[in-house]
Amino acid sequence: MNDIVLPEHSGPELRLDAPQLQLADLRTVLVECAGDLDDMELGEAALDRLFTDLGYDSLAILETAAAVGQRYGVELRDEDVAEAVTPRAFLLLVNRTLATAAQGAPS
Repeated sequence: MNDIVLPEHSGPELRLDAPQLQLADLRTVLVECAGDLDDMELGEAALDRLFTDLGYDSLAILETAAAVGQRYGVELRDEDVAEAVTPRAFLLLVNRTLATAAQGAPS
């Protein structure tokens, strides 16, 4: 089950047509950037586990953030990425950034 992860937001209405990073997309980019961890499945059960517990170090997450930013055309600040220590937090960060970026894009 890969539901869209919408960011928590209390400001103006965010565009729902903004692209969204899904868990399956995150797993694909993680594997491309840091390699596949044979004994670890990045599924729904892993959403709230620390990346370090899943076998990914901070460099792998920064590389993943750079690749996601390049693919989706947004910049993820290193400080924000460093605070996104779980897959759920990373997805929220990316999807919030994508939704905010879409605010400035024409409809």
